[in-house]
Amino acid sequence: MEHDEQHVATAAAWADSAQAYIDFQDRGDRNRTVLLDPVMLQLCGDVRDIDAIDIGCGEGRFSRMLAERGARVAGIDLTPAMVRAAVERDTDGAYVCGSAEHLPFGDASFDLAISYITLVDIVDFRAAIRESARVLRRGGRLIAANLSFVTASAPWVRDDAGKRLYRPIDRYAEERSQVYEWLGIRIVNWHRPLSAYMEAYLDAGLRLRDFLEPVPEDQSLRDDPSCEDWFRIPEFTVMHWERAG
Repeated sequence: MEHDEQHVATAAAWADSAQAYIDFQDRGDRNRTVLLDPVMLQLCGDVRDIDAIDIGCGEGRFSRMLAERGARVAGIDLTPAMVRAAVERDTDGAYVCGSAEHLPFGDASFDLAISYITLVDIVDFRAAIRESARVLRRGGRLIAANLSFVTASAPWVRDDAGKRLYRPIDRYAEERSQVYEWLGIRIVNWHRPLSAYMEAYLDAGLRLRDFLEPVPEDQSLRDDPSCEDWFRIPEFTVMHWERAG
């Protein structure tokens, strides 16, 4: 499948799944609210009076969190229904429909860029990373959460009692698309090896400040079966990059 066809297929899948995804977020995605939000907000730090861009903002959930903490936030998403929902929920916000691969903003426009589990949805992730770096001011920061290497793995292998044993990993080095389906959502995600992402960030002139594989701060969650994956395998990475001054 050529890039143009890949873009069309990816955009169509998100358009078809937009309302189901919004409903899913409204019910509360614990991967975000429990596991990733604390880490993302800590790395963002004090955002009062800074210019931030939320790339792949969806319905605007994290954009609103930044705005509530004093940032001037621009949100951008490829899916019109997502942007409409963001505008309806934040009439004071600045939301536009557009592509992360071609950000409609000038060079050095922002102090902070957010990529909250969006790179896995983007066909040309290298262009998206270059664009993120381009719109940052010198010393500006990019906080990027992404699925980890387990996106290359099959589901858990379980014993006869249903207990998780391990997740097999195969075809790790291949850059490839794969379809995810849950709760009425059916989208195209992209697996790439970690080395491909790291090379793209470095080629964009970014400097790594933090690399995290989050586990919950609340250790009592170890006793919650629904949280077992978080303590067993690194399901997400969170990176803190800085544009060189």
